[in-house]
Amino acid sequence: MPLVSVVMPVQAEVDDGERNGLTRSEREELAALRRENRRLREDVDILKRATAFFATETR
Repeated sequence: MPLVSVVMPVQAEVDDGERNGLTRSEREELAALRRENRRLREDVDILKRATAFFATETR
């Protein structure tokens, strides 16, 4: 039996509130937030490197 045929009915039950777990929209939101968090961490790292670079340049 393919995994999709087992998982899809369970996900439908979660989406309908019949079973505990993350709904499809919650999973999508979580994935988007994780992508955004990763991007923001990269931005912070770049800014830290730029700050260090310019701090040494001004001395």
